Amino acid sequence: MSRENERERWGPFPLIVAGAVAAVLVILLVDPRWGGFALGGVLMVAAALRFAGFDGQLAVRDKKTDVVTLIAFGFLMALTSLALYNNEFKAWLLSLLAG
Repeated sequence: MSRENERERWGPFPLIVAGAVAAVLVILLVDPRWGGFALGGVLMVAAALRFAGFDGQLAVRDKKTDVVTLIAFGFLMALTSLALYNNEFKAWLLSLLAG
């Protein structure tokens, strides 16, 4: 297998993994809010790359399912990290979900 095909097969996956590892380290060592927000951002970057047509190891299912799943998880991760220590935001979010 040529070097170009091997690079194409992996695609941007190592970049996404490095970003996720960095975000988890921020969660563990610095601040869970910022690390969770960064992890949500990494997932949304992965969704954007998958939408742009990068396959490689990011392609798990069909393109539409991958993009929707990554955006949903990234958005929920960022939203949860914002609500972690913010009681007003948490109350507003719960009022939206209640009715």
